[in-house]
Amino acid sequence: MEEYLSKVESDRERKAPGGSAAGAGAAPGENERQFEYVCRLVKEAFDSEWDDTDDDVKRKRLEREKRAIIGEEEETSFYKEKIRAVLLENKVADAWYPSWFPNLPEAVFAELYGLSGLAGWAYDMDKSLENSSSAKLIGDRLYYFIDGKCRLQPQRIDRKRRDQLKRALLLSTPAERLEYGFHEIYLHNGIRITIYSGHRTKEDQEIMVFRKYVLENYTFEELAEKETIPEEAIPLFLAMIEAGFNVLISGQVRSGKTTFLRVWQSHENPELEGLAIATDPETPWHEIMPDAPIMQLIADGDELKEMSKALLRGDNDYVILEEMRDAAAFSLALDITSTGTMRSKVTVHDNSGINVPYKMASKIVDAYGGSLREHIAQVYKNFDYIFEFCQNPENRAKKILKGILELAYDPVPDEIRATYICRFDFERGTWKWNCHMDKTKREKTAEISGSAETMMKILSELSSGETISEWTVKPSYYSRGGEAR
Repeated sequence: MEEYLSKVESDRERKAPGGSAAGAGAAPGENERQFEYVCRLVKEAFDSEWDDTDDDVKRKRLEREKRAIIGEEEETSFYKEKIRAVLLENKVADAWYPSWFPNLPEAVFAELYGLSGLAGWAYDMDKSLENSSSAKLIGDRLYYFIDGKCRLQPQRIDRKRRDQLKRALLLSTPAERLEYGFHEIYLHNGIRITIYSGHRTKEDQEIMVFRKYVLENYTFEELAEKETIPEEAIPLFLAMIEAGFNVLISGQVRSGKTTFLRVWQSHENPELEGLAIATDPETPWHEIMPDAPIMQLIADGDELKEMSKALLRGDNDYVILEEMRDAAAFSLALDITSTGTMRSKVTVHDNSGINVPYKMASKIVDAYGGSLREHIAQVYKNFDYIFEFCQNPENRAKKILKGILELAYDPVPDEIRATYICRFDFERGTWKWNCHMDKTKREKTAEISGSAETMMKILSELSSGETISEWTVKPSYYSRGGEAR
């Protein structure tokens, strides 16, 4: 990454298309004028072909251009080769191009059909940006998320180019209208683009947020090397996976939830049948576990609600729910796990594990009615552990497992209990352990795998036999949720 940052610093000292590092609107230099001329030359060559074709050919060409814009490989390759031919024919193949592109045809394609200065980031042309998960275009300023920080880039995207980019992106979603102030768009490679414009933003300060899913196929050992999890906990995690616990993984955006989920799931028995439901096409389970029979669906809200009955009739051994955020997803998670389904994994946006059961229950009750108390109890019955993740406050690129919370429901006193078996000490930079397993968890573990003794032995070793009673709480939201809503 240092190589990339030094290159950016160097580029700040020279002018870029549509402006300069010194300030947007600065007059372009000779190199930039030459590049603009080359782009115009190619466009004119393509436009002359357009004028010589009939309506049917024009319609097919529009469709091809649209597919190129959203990143379809066949179409992008087709146009890049056409661009290369025009450059050679006009003897400008050696012309200058911005340094954030690997070659001139890529640069011209990005300006005419693609993401302009964002292409190197979006399509991994610049290998040093492969681990950058997001980019933001605020007005004419472009930022990349690098090493936990949003870093301003030397290139500027002027208003005309931004308008052109917005129109091009909306070609992939015909139902979206240009005048709408909010859009969500997906490119062919899975990049999600959120656009805010018009009355929703200040004048000349439109916003485009680009989210790229970086596939990080780590192992538990590699996460330990990165100090995301404690190395000594790996045997415990493997025992929990073998036991088949239902787990919730919570945390803020970019806290490492999905990465941990991928590692956890990669240890699952590949012969078991799985169902993965996501709101975004984020995790390619067919690549991570190519031999496992995992069905992958993308749905949320009303779509998920319509599918719920059919999903409940499925014969899956486990379910994976990524980025649960609405009542339909929370309700489905409880419905599926209420049938006795084990080995289920769920990720939730919430910084507090103790808050997750209340969040799930209240969303369901607000949407569908029923007893808040009963739904809270259902979460504690159906799910066994919550893993809390966060970003290191001193370095947001670093992720930390800040706690493991055990959930338990005891039907005799009608009581819920939440107990931390692990917490991260931010002052000392170490994890502390609690030698604890709730009696209801022991009974469940003995029933499904007989691994309670193994887990207790590991916890005893991790905690040096210490039990911390104050780490067990009975959340007050359960007693407050007694009345139906």
